[in-house]
Amino acid sequence: MHALIVVSHPLQHSLTHGSAAAIAQGITAANPAHSVEIADLTQEGFNPTFSAADMAAFQQTGAVPPDVLAEQARIDRADALVLVFPVYWWSMPGLLKGWIDRVFTNGWAYDDTSGERVVKKLTHLPVHLVALGAVNQQTFVKRGYADAFNTQIGHGIFDYCGAPLRSCEVLLMPEMGSPEGCLEKAHAIGHAIFR
Repeated sequence: MHALIVVSHPLQHSLTHGSAAAIAQGITAANPAHSVEIADLTQEGFNPTFSAADMAAFQQTGAVPPDVLAEQARIDRADALVLVFPVYWWSMPGLLKGWIDRVFTNGWAYDDTSGERVVKKLTHLPVHLVALGAVNQQTFVKRGYADAFNTQIGHGIFDYCGAPLRSCEVLLMPEMGSPEGCLEKAHAIGHAIFR
């Protein structure tokens, strides 16, 4: 089994990157035959800007841009997609949202050209979300932030494409106790990805 871990954080030595690495280690510790690819959107210089070419691809009046095709090919090779990111304004960073905007295209992730109903095309792709935050659980739940997070990302993105959301973990530092606690939890998440 092969996992694609997509990480979005500008600092290479961040806890987010450390967590992505710990998830990868957990996956291979669970079964050495499993493989992992880590896609570091910042280091790779992915352009998150939805352009005129992306709009043409969405409207199916133009070709899908080559960088988007390359990302779709990475996902097509994966048996699981894991997104690892910090919580920014109760959601994901703009870079990761732009990656989703551009990569999860009409015709590949879903098809809404029939005008009657959306055809969900990623039913074969289990998704795992691992978000890191600095607030406590009470603050995250307050005023429905946790529910909004799950609705926007879990339902609004992945359910729309049919990709089953297998897990959604929000690692909040006050509950984790320390960076080491966070990395231990990330390792455990990785260990369970293909269970």
